[in-house]
Amino acid sequence: MDNISIRWIQGDKMSKRLAIDTGGTFTDIIAIDEVTGEMVAVKTSSTPKDPSVGLLNSIDKVIETDADKSSSLEMVLHGSTVATNAVLEHKFDGLGLLVTKGFRHMIEIARQSVPDGYGNSFFWVKPPRLVPLHMVREIGGRLLHDGSQIEPVNEQETIAAVKELVEDGAECIAVCLLHSYANPNHEQEIQSIIKKNFPNVFVSVSSQVLPEYREYERAMTTLVDVLVKPYCQTYLQHAADRIADKSKDVPFLIMQSSGGVVKHSTAAKRPVTMLLSGPAAGILGAVHMAKLAGFNDILTSDVGGTSTDVSIVENQTPMYTSSSMVESYPVKTPMLDIVTVGSGGGSIAWTDDYGNLKVGPQSAGADPGPICYGKGGKEPTVTDAALVLGRLPSQLIGGEIQLNVEAARLAFKRLGTEHGMSPEKIAAGVLELAAVSQVFGIRQVTTTRGRDPSKYTMVAFGGAGGLFATEVADFLNIGTILSPPNPGNLCALGLHVSDVRRDYIRTMVRRQSSADENAILKAWSELADQGVKDIEAEGISEERIKLIYVADMRYLGEGHEVQVNVPSGYEKSEMVKFAWEKFHEVHDETFGFQYEGVQDVEIVNLRVQAIGEQYRPEIRINKGPVMPAEPTETRLTYWDDWVSSPIYQRTELKSGQFIKGPAIIEEYGSTIVIPINWTALRDDYSNLVMRKEIQSESK
Repeated sequence: MDNISIRWIQGDKMSKRLAIDTGGTFTDIIAIDEVTGEMVAVKTSSTPKDPSVGLLNSIDKVIETDADKSSSLEMVLHGSTVATNAVLEHKFDGLGLLVTKGFRHMIEIARQSVPDGYGNSFFWVKPPRLVPLHMVREIGGRLLHDGSQIEPVNEQETIAAVKELVEDGAECIAVCLLHSYANPNHEQEIQSIIKKNFPNVFVSVSSQVLPEYREYERAMTTLVDVLVKPYCQTYLQHAADRIADKSKDVPFLIMQSSGGVVKHSTAAKRPVTMLLSGPAAGILGAVHMAKLAGFNDILTSDVGGTSTDVSIVENQTPMYTSSSMVESYPVKTPMLDIVTVGSGGGSIAWTDDYGNLKVGPQSAGADPGPICYGKGGKEPTVTDAALVLGRLPSQLIGGEIQLNVEAARLAFKRLGTEHGMSPEKIAAGVLELAAVSQVFGIRQVTTTRGRDPSKYTMVAFGGAGGLFATEVADFLNIGTILSPPNPGNLCALGLHVSDVRRDYIRTMVRRQSSADENAILKAWSELADQGVKDIEAEGISEERIKLIYVADMRYLGEGHEVQVNVPSGYEKSEMVKFAWEKFHEVHDETFGFQYEGVQDVEIVNLRVQAIGEQYRPEIRINKGPVMPAEPTETRLTYWDDWVSSPIYQRTELKSGQFIKGPAIIEEYGSTIVIPINWTALRDDYSNLVMRKEIQSESK
């Protein structure tokens, strides 16, 4: 483990502050001791059937590193993929939906769009329904667009509809009524009716989950929220109880998709905010380390056991979005702009019905894992391929996992025979296909949005990030890669540098030509007041609370909006004026055109981001050993041919040490591959800065 020097900027004395990131294959933890400044990074296998078991195992593992076992547990921060996995695994049984009369087919109709355009309609198959039509019920009660009531809720009708759903197997019910964003009273009344008469049924209402217009997206987001609620509430409460058994009154904070943390009890109320919990923390960690290394514009590539999460950061600021797709399902909630592809260390190599070699998206996961783990895995994976090519050592995470290279080689001998290739050739092909999938993800956040990936520094992390970094960079013509210390645990570090965050929204459609600006300011102020109140309830004092004001805006007649941020420091009376004027510039940057002075402008939604600044560690300069490291061994590694490559231990590298490829740099939890024509330089913060050598024209 890399002993990075840490000190606390301010705050009360603490002992152990733990950050835990639960992935599909491994659970990663970084513990920081406030008194000594010591950082400890450990990994343990995830426990998908009950993620809280892996979480508690991680805590126990950290405690074991304390020689006298005297350290107290002061805070636990946690990121997880539990919510995402529930959707990806299509665990939709027991789901029901209540809608306004006349809107029973809202989910079936959706947006009448086909991925990749209608030219793909012949081949496209609709994804499985979150809720089938027979589990949708219409109920009375009707509101106008301004929230005024036309027809009240009928209690007996509501009870009868819910009773039917429960008898048909519903355990979770979403409620999405027309115009409930403008007036939540009807949904709140129905929620109370369900809780009173059906106390064992989980319920989510759209006015609490997403008080925003567009019924289809609001309904889908509410369905996802109630779908994951049983998993998340049970899991979080179980974890909280077990943490409390170890140490009473320990804050247990959960990372949200937005990149902020909240109390576990807050997250449990709206678990849809946890969908990209783990990946969001990784971006924060990448930004933190890139800033120390002097890089402002970065691409993040988090390669785990099951998937790769990519994003873009400009001027040290992550990109945000208010909507995303989880698999084929639209979800609207504030989140970091992350694209996920099914490519990771556990991705399975297979042959399709046409004889083509494929990699992923199926994954061996943590159980049984790759063939080389010796836990019953039968199908060759990316990890097995890397081992066959000599790019992995014979053991992982400090010797806890012993790898069987002969079993992996035998699997690739069989796969190679199917394709008329040697084991090493087919293994190299598997790594290349996995890298191509990651390239596809990066292009989604760059070239498809008018950005050149070669202009960015790629920050490669996750347990398998170092295996693919240079190959992905070669595809995209990226010349610089940053590998942070403990890259397999960077998501956990990101939890340590996160703030408390709550997001608020109100739909308020107003045209510039006729808008009452005082009404807009009043709505913004009400959202801000609620934000301050809620952040204070999270234990943050008012002087450490920052408010960010955002407006979703469009030209009259457009179907989609752009977000306009109002910088801090503007007088209240000037905020709306700034938004009207700034919109044209933002629209031009986004779409390449603007109609200032030609087309009327609309504000659609008002947003407030309330951020409570947490105390966080500061990483100090660490020069490392006095003398440059020597290779601990040499190992045959396969590139285009077998080559003898020196093996270095990352913790032994001195600041300023330069390594020329081919070489392998090993550390706890990760392996970094330096191929021919690449170099690596260790900086003062234990980062590895990798650069591609420029070849002379004579060559």
